Amino acid sequence: MGPRDGHRGELSPADLLVAGGGPAGWSAARACARRGLDVVVVDPHPDRTWRHTYGAWCHELPLSGPDPLPPGVVAAKDVGWAIATRTHRLDDEYAILDTGALQRALRDDGVRVVRGRVVAAGPGRAVLADGSECRAGLVADASGAVQTLTTGRARGRRAEQTAVGVVVDEATAARVTGGRLLFMDWRPRHGVPGWPTFLYAVPLGGGRVLLEETSLARRPGLPMPELAERLRRRLLAAGLRDDEIPLDDPARVERVRFPVDTPDHRPPDGVVALGAAAPLVHPATGFSVARSLRAATRLADACVTRSDHGSVLDGADGAAWARRAVRGGSGGIVHAMRRRGLDVLLRLPPGEVPEFFDRFFSLPAGPRRAYLGADDDVAESLRAMLWVFARLTPRLRGHLIAGSLGGPGPDQCR
Repeated sequence: MGPRDGHRGELSPADLLVAGGGPAGWSAARACARRGLDVVVVDPHPDRTWRHTYGAWCHELPLSGPDPLPPGVVAAKDVGWAIATRTHRLDDEYAILDTGALQRALRDDGVRVVRGRVVAAGPGRAVLADGSECRAGLVADASGAVQTLTTGRARGRRAEQTAVGVVVDEATAARVTGGRLLFMDWRPRHGVPGWPTFLYAVPLGGGRVLLEETSLARRPGLPMPELAERLRRRLLAAGLRDDEIPLDDPARVERVRFPVDTPDHRPPDGVVALGAAAPLVHPATGFSVARSLRAATRLADACVTRSDHGSVLDGADGAAWARRAVRGGSGGIVHAMRRRGLDVLLRLPPGEVPEFFDRFFSLPAGPRRAYLGADDDVAESLRAMLWVFARLTPRLRGHLIAGSLGGPGPDQCR
């Protein structure tokens, strides 16, 4: 169903109205529409093509089950490697998604699409910027880190993940990576002192590879020009020529900036947050797609249960049931643990970050998978944190304790 422009007046009622048309919003819209619910997606730019590169662990992608993705959404996959002061082969396959195929797969012709922006919502209704109103049993805020419908406000500067990457052919990339999928390469080959960055090198399919200089988390995020210069210096050090590093070609450059410590959404009655607005972005990796896909299935199942009892459209209990479904049973606890892990990282002296990740990537597969993935396993996540702590040097343990007790800490200096 093609997008229609919003207009002043009232739109026909829906079971679910989704504010925002990114992966999180469309995951929920698709899952609910597949179960027979009436769904509306309101987005300012519903025809916009998604541009970001999305990755996920293969075992976390729903290629079967109630809301499967077609196999074609996986553009490429391989076993990942991490390099800190030592080289670690990761046990799990890592997948890079075909962004266009993902966008097409999540679209559902049964969903009504309205071009517009939701500016307010309450029990049973949503208001668009042009004055249009829609009665909806549940409103989902999928507006991303801006959290359009939150009643709270972020305090202070957010910790951000930033990155600049270039797309090159496989043969050129192999001279940098040795033909491996590099989940993280912390070697400081760029030769620039200060806050550490790593190379993220992943196949995109079709003989293309993304080579991306990444700052995992920093407050504020490293500037794009600095990341571009670090990437250029790193690739030159690996033996590439300037003319093989297409930083001047917009079609072959990716720039990434998003917060990894988005504050908890404080929704009005009748509103549930999805994706980065929830927040469902993993504080340690920045991943969110696999988690959003899982949350969409839980939300859709919960909506069907409510509709069977005739109460999807009444908004009677402030959508608390929907928020519980999205977050999952242990989601809040595990997310808080990972946020503490982020605080630790932000307080580490720059020169000791690679050593910390050396200990982390020495973890057994189970707890490492639990900490990095979309699952909310409290016991395995805690096991990961305790295992790493027990193997740190006394100096690094001190920094970990300071990060755990001291909170997010001040802005980093350049």
